[in-house]
Parts: sequence; C-alpha cells; structure tokens
Amino acid sequence: MMRTLIITFMLAVLSASALYGSPNPSAKSRKSTISASASHKAASASHKKTQKQAAVRNASHPSQAKQSSRSHQATKSHPAANAHLPANSHPTPKSHEGTEENTTQHSAVVEAASLRRPRTTMPPPLRGSYESLVRQNEKSEADNLERIEDDDDLADRIARKMLVPVPASAALAVNGNLPENRRYCRPWTARFLTDLARAHAAAFHGPLEVSSAVRTVAYQKELMKSNGNATAAEGDIASPHLTGATIDIAKQGLSRQEIGWMRAWLLPLEQAGKIDVEEEFHQSCFHITVYKSYVTVRPTRKKAVQATVAQGWTDSSGF
Repeated sequence: MMRTLIITFMLAVLSASALYGSPNPSAKSRKSTISASASHKAASASHKKTQKQAAVRNASHPSQAKQSSRSHQATKSHPAANAHLPANSHPTPKSHEGTEENTTQHSAVVEAASLRRPRTTMPPPLRGSYESLVRQNEKSEADNLERIEDDDDLADRIARKMLVPVPASAALAVNGNLPENRRYCRPWTARFLTDLARAHAAAFHGPLEVSSAVRTVAYQKELMKSNGNATAAEGDIASPHLTGATIDIAKQGLSRQEIGWMRAWLLPLEQAGKIDVEEEFHQSCFHITVYKSYVTVRPTRKKAVQATVAQGWTDSSGF
C-alpha cells in the first residue's frame, strides 16, 4: 500500500513539472516576430543611407555614375553569367574593354607609322672611265670646240664672248684660289650651273662651289708635273677642261645626303646624253662636261628635278 502511494506521488510531481516548466509557445512566437521586424527596419534604414551616399558620389563624379549604371545593367541582363560574382560587384562588359584597348593600340601604331620615314637607298657613285673620256673628246670635236692653248688665246675667246663668267650667286660660289681668268666657261655650261645651283639651294638652302672651270693647254702641262692624277693635255683623252665646257663641283663640305642628291639629279641628264659625269674621289669633286644640246633639254631637266624630289633627297632627315 505504501509503495503504491509513493509511486502515485512521484507521478503527480512529474506531471506538475511538465505542466509548469515548459515555455509558452505563443509568447516565444511573438518575441521572434518583434525581433524580425526590428531587423527589417534596421536593414531598410541602412539601404536608404547607402543610396543617399551613392547619390552624393554620383553628383560629384557623373562619369563614374554612368559607368556604374552600365555595369549594373549588364549584371541584371546576364544574371547567370555573373552568379559567381560578389553581390556588390559590377564588372565592365568585356566587349567595351576590348574596344577601348584596341582603339588605343591602333592609334599608337598609326601615329608611329606616320612619323617614320622610309629609308632611301643611296645612289651609287657616278664613276668615270676611259671610254667616257674618249667620248667627251669626240663630242667636243663634234661641237667644233677647240682647245684653248694659253692665256692669250683665253683672253681672246673671253673678249669674243665665246666664254662667259661662271654664274656666281648666293647659290653658287667659286673657289677663291681660282685665278680670275679661269673663272669662265661655255654659255651652255653656265646655264647648266644656274639650273643645278638653284635646284640644290631649293633643297638644302646652301651654295655649291665650283672648284675648277676653263683651263689652257699650257696650264694643264704644268699641272701634270705636280699632279699625277691630272688628265693629258693632248691626244684623244685630253682634259675636256681645255675647251671651257667642263667644270668641277667640289664635294668637300657636302653632306652625305647632298652627295646622294647630286647623283640623283645628274644621272638622268647623263643617260640622256646631255652631260658626262666623273665622280672623282682623290680630288673630291664632280667632274662634269656639258654639251651644247643641254640648252634644248628643259623637259629632261624638269624630269631630273622631279626624280630627286620623289626619291626624298630634299628631306633634311637624312637616310
């Protein structure tokens, strides 16, 4: 009996504990609802604050605002492609980045190419030959040009206007060591010198220099005694200077570009048979014999000038 009472008492105690110890479910639910509402209000206030800060930044940096807007639109239009990115990330579309970068690189390449001038090939030297010297003597005889024997013969031809002064000017200088009575040449040679000097001055804004012009047979014989490279005074290969049709243009003082320009200007005239050129290196000059037919060759001279301009010899950048 006693045992039964004890068991009954214990069951009653356990029932009372179960009834009064467990929390009120409705009270817990109300507490969770209040907490969630407070969290929502805090998040809403934070979002409004963020929008306000963004509006201030966009007002001071409109370009950044536009870029952010474009990025945001791109993200919205391609949610699957950007699913792996963080929530606040706004990537710039690849197509826009590639276009801007390629445009910049292309502009740099075009600008560099426009400033780069192609190198021009240096014309080869206009070397003389034995055949050329024979040809100069033959043409001089065909033009009825006699060799000038001495200073008296020279003075007579000058008096009769068969020889004219070398056309010295700002574009054409004469070597100061050249005697006065040897600063003369044939009229067509003077015309050639004027044309050459003007074309050179237009390209380089400086003068050419005549280092030698007419000579006499007597002077050439004396020159042969002191200069082993001097041409003969008589025979089939006598110096064409003896007729007054030949002049020397000094190479000393000319730049490499000027020498290239001279070669390009003279070559078409030589090919047309209007002049003969021997580029001397020991005496450092252009030895040029001009024929009577030069005065009727203006179209060829024009072509020669055009050729030098087309090949870039008037450009002071070098080659």
